[in-house]
Amino acid sequence: MQLFPAMTGTAALSLLVLLFFSSCASTDAHNITKILAKYPEFSTFNHYLSLTHLAADINSRETITVCAVDNAAMSDLLSKHLSIFSIKNVLSLHVLLDYFGTKKLHQITNGTALSATMYQATGSAPGSSGFVNITDLKGGKVGFAPEQNDGKLNAYFVKSVDEIPYNISVIQISSILPSAQAEAPTPGPAQLNLTALMSKQGCKMFADLLTSSGTINTYEDTVDGGLTAFCPTDGVLKPFMPKYKNLTAEGQASLLLYHGVPIYQSIAMLKSNNGVMNTLATDGAKKYDFDVQNDGEVITLKTKIVTAKITGTILDEQPVAIYSIDKVLMPKELFKASLSPTPAPAPAPVADAKSPKASKAHHVYASPPQPDSPDEQPAADQTADSSGSVRFDGGRLIAVFLSVWLGAMLLVV
Repeated sequence: MQLFPAMTGTAALSLLVLLFFSSCASTDAHNITKILAKYPEFSTFNHYLSLTHLAADINSRETITVCAVDNAAMSDLLSKHLSIFSIKNVLSLHVLLDYFGTKKLHQITNGTALSATMYQATGSAPGSSGFVNITDLKGGKVGFAPEQNDGKLNAYFVKSVDEIPYNISVIQISSILPSAQAEAPTPGPAQLNLTALMSKQGCKMFADLLTSSGTINTYEDTVDGGLTAFCPTDGVLKPFMPKYKNLTAEGQASLLLYHGVPIYQSIAMLKSNNGVMNTLATDGAKKYDFDVQNDGEVITLKTKIVTAKITGTILDEQPVAIYSIDKVLMPKELFKASLSPTPAPAPAPVADAKSPKASKAHHVYASPPQPDSPDEQPAADQTADSSGSVRFDGGRLIAVFLSVWLGAMLLVV
């Protein structure tokens, strides 16, 4: 039975080839920076989305609405001389975690809707201050206001800037949404208590080791320039402690510093910046680096010894990010020898040195060949290059294409 009775053989083949290559193609869903770059009136708003790293977070979301304001409205905000951290909170309030295109704005059920924002998602918004109330008014007007604003509408829908249905909607509103909570002074990086934050989120043992070893000073000295820390949780670190105690004091310090990176990396940045990453322990010939890779939403940190996954976000406020991980990161510089011990040679048989059999016996009972070190073993994934990126597997693609072609030919017969 033919599945495409009305098609010629060439048409059926063309359709299958098109479907095949369409399934192989992958594109970014949206890029807020490129969208706004086409409109000079939003240049200041666009600039601060990038400066606060909100742009990367917006691009990582699949269903979102950005309430942009023009340069005049941004001037009003900047005249308040807020810190960059408070500005980020204010702009986060203008990113709705739902899709509101023009049509939906004018068809809101019961005339009003409450939407969570990226500010609410940070966990730093007190109460319901991270929600925005959207009201469809008479005469086609749509009003916007923070939830904790006594019902007053402070901004209004101006126009649709760009819409990719049910993925991203970029709209213009008339003014900045006022929020005393978002504008409140936010502690700068130097005021952050890194160990307290780790301890509250299940990484107390790791925080205590940083303090007792003095390596916390290196972490704190790095904060202003950017810091990303990966913390093994208490349940992960506890069974590892015997290995930790077997290290020298210098080795223990290197292991702890190996869990820090001297740049800020949000989740979105980790997903896009796959490859080798240096750490606080990196020092000249002592590389102490690891590979960052991801599979969809799962981000992994790969050393030559273990592969750890990021399991949670403890803090993500530029310039500091702290994540929990499910394994202790073990650098090859410290654990290569201990994980690949050299086996003792088998004892040679007792033989008369003058006997002609002695040399033969010695040859038969020579030490067995030594096992390969982790560095000498073949990589598990031969499709990955040294930078952590995946190479194009031409052979596999050709094989699949031939299968599709043969299938098409059978359909025509």
